Amino acid sequence: MKKTINTLFAVALMAAGATTLPTTDALAQGRVRTGIKGGLNASSLFYDNQGVSNKQERIGFHAGVFAQAPLGEFFAIQPELLYMTKGASADYNVLGINGRNTFRLNYVELPVLATFKLGQAVELQAGPYVSYLLNSNINSNGDFGSGVAAINRNNFNRVDYGVAGGLNVYFGKMFVGARYEQGLQRIANDGAARTLLGNAKNSVGLLSIGFSMN
Repeated sequence: MKKTINTLFAVALMAAGATTLPTTDALAQGRVRTGIKGGLNASSLFYDNQGVSNKQERIGFHAGVFAQAPLGEFFAIQPELLYMTKGASADYNVLGINGRNTFRLNYVELPVLATFKLGQAVELQAGPYVSYLLNSNINSNGDFGSGVAAINRNNFNRVDYGVAGGLNVYFGKMFVGARYEQGLQRIANDGAARTLLGNAKNSVGLLSIGFSMN
């Protein structure tokens, strides 16, 4: 996961070095900015159950809208509304029974980010997020057989929350962004999910492309 996050931020930093400051009216100070964004996710789950090994990220996506309200020359607040895929996969060995499980958790998410402007092209962002679990399933392949099965959402905490931080680099009205999110809420609440995931929490790295409408 660390290697993936470093790669995402390196892409955005290289873009920052290549860009020139935009002069379009859309970036004028004091104007509320709205737009759309989307991109790739690399998500992981922090859990340490016995018999679990070879953990790997789930590659997914996010998409949604954002608004940015300036509160000064160098500071703004940016709320977003996103559809987010999260989860992870891992091998298991329970009493000699082997296989691999892939957990798929899909959320609608609301980050609210403090935005610090470094000139008009680069932004640093940090703040909390809250998300709501829409659906969940597990893809299994092993001695028990193969297939995809839904997991009752009542087994999970439907509300997740955490902290996020990253940066955006603007090229006129378009931008590329990189962000890391760390969940603070335990994902599993009861039943099969608690047995499989224990105290696992969400973590995800995002690489985004967006467009400002104004």
